[in-house]
Amino acid sequence: MHSAVLYLAILMAGSNFDGVWKFPPPPPPEQYGNVLITRLTSKSTHPPVAFSHWLHRRYFTCRVCHFELGFALKTNTTEITEAKIRKGEYCGACHNDRVAFGVSEGTCTMCHTGKVSSSDGRFSELKDLPKSRYGDGLNWVKALRKNFIQPKASILDSKYESIPFDKNLRLEPEWGLIKTKAIFPHAKHTEWLDCADCHPDIFNIQKKGTRHFRMEYMLEGKFCGACHLTVAFPLQDCKRCHPDLD
Repeated sequence: MHSAVLYLAILMAGSNFDGVWKFPPPPPPEQYGNVLITRLTSKSTHPPVAFSHWLHRRYFTCRVCHFELGFALKTNTTEITEAKIRKGEYCGACHNDRVAFGVSEGTCTMCHTGKVSSSDGRFSELKDLPKSRYGDGLNWVKALRKNFIQPKASILDSKYESIPFDKNLRLEPEWGLIKTKAIFPHAKHTEWLDCADCHPDIFNIQKKGTRHFRMEYMLEGKFCGACHLTVAFPLQDCKRCHPDLD
């Protein structure tokens, strides 16, 4: 959107930016965070693999899969194969008949469902977790801090502890007409992620070193949009980042 047009749209929309940004249509809460892995199945007779983030999030933090096991943040970009899983890589780190069901002819259909809705029936298991307005309707930060859940932050190091870094960043808007600052709390992210999940590939670690850090790019899946479009609470939940909004 051209800058002058965007400025006018923001002025007309008011402080909550209604109608300014084109957010992706939300799926049902029980399907928010669910993905279909089709990288290899698109050319085979096997249905795609359905993966539910909320189903796993109770037991493991994001760090386990996206740092220790090497899953990329973008769907279908990780070189997962059945052979690697059977060797204990990727899903096979847990799906080994010790932590979770293993890989066999009898368990194929448990993952290869081809339906993003395959885990819908289990969503009621989360009914007691703190609520949120958007996404899957659950506040995972509160759930963790109030001990509703105790997900493992590592499956490789039993003594692992996250880096105690609780600095909050106040991010100034680039445009003079936008007065609401965004707040980035490191601690709420390091409870779930490793620093390397964001730095340096998504965000430059140098202060003010990240260029083009704007909402339109987030809506393309960049920067915060890498997670806050499909898994973490969505960008529609404006006040979670912009607490000064009316």
